[in-house]
Amino acid sequence: MSNLARIYPHDRVTLREVGLRDGLQLVRKWPDTDEKQQWLTREHAAGVRHFEIGSFLPAKSFPQFADIGEMISAVAALGDAHSAALALNERGLDDAMQTAVGEIVCVISATEDHSQANMRRSRADAIELVRKAASLRDAHAPDKIINAGIAMAFGCSISGDVEPGEVIRLAEACLEAGADVVGLADTVGYAGPHQVGAMSKAMARLCGERPFSIHLHDTRGMGIANAAAALDNGARVLDGSLGGLGGCPFAPGATGNVVFEDLVFLCETMGFATGIDLSALKQARAIAEHSMPDEAFYGALAKAGPPANLKWSA
Repeated sequence: MSNLARIYPHDRVTLREVGLRDGLQLVRKWPDTDEKQQWLTREHAAGVRHFEIGSFLPAKSFPQFADIGEMISAVAALGDAHSAALALNERGLDDAMQTAVGEIVCVISATEDHSQANMRRSRADAIELVRKAASLRDAHAPDKIINAGIAMAFGCSISGDVEPGEVIRLAEACLEAGADVVGLADTVGYAGPHQVGAMSKAMARLCGERPFSIHLHDTRGMGIANAAAALDNGARVLDGSLGGLGGCPFAPGATGNVVFEDLVFLCETMGFATGIDLSALKQARAIAEHSMPDEAFYGALAKAGPPANLKWSA
């Protein structure tokens, strides 16, 4: 079995918890390293295995990710967990290659306007960064996974509508450049279930046995409905954030991700085993809430709890 198939098995759902990266991008106060590691270990104890834990960005600009090396080591110490981190430029790639991070996430914007605002480079140049990441991986770290995430894939707060065919063209270009995984992000929560379902079906046709991911924001309350549509149409890798934290600093109007706890509940009730204990996730959430008392946390499961008679599919 290849490393990619082991990390992202085609026959089951994989939930990526992105709270320690996307969830911390816009917060005014963030957990210290010890609190982050407690958050991580509590989620791992609950059954979470995929963690996006930071970005390779200058600590001066993004001090909340200054401890990314320590967080990568913390994930590695868990033994059966997988770490992912963002690299937006060549320096970030070089830094990532020197670490034990399992997955490097590059970003390609669906529109030129957002690409310039987010990365100060064209979409074509962003795809070339994916190509460089794959080349470096092949030369120095063959077990690393290269993930190409397409931001604004369902609509752009700067440019407006995004043509679905253009998104698929970009996804195909990323795969050609060497990406192992391509993700579609509803960065500002524009999408509805019909759009997400259609795009998931198109990505399933394009990718075949290769994984693709869906990254949803709940800006307009469509996060869980969109996740259900994605699952119904072939998506098997979904992102969520503990408590619904998150948002893109270069995307006007962006708010939090789909709530991770609610996403777990959705998958289980649709018959997709997650191996995650919802009750145990409360302990991780308590650490995050304590370390960020001024941040808003969301989620229906946090309020109501799972049904006492729920029969887990795991």
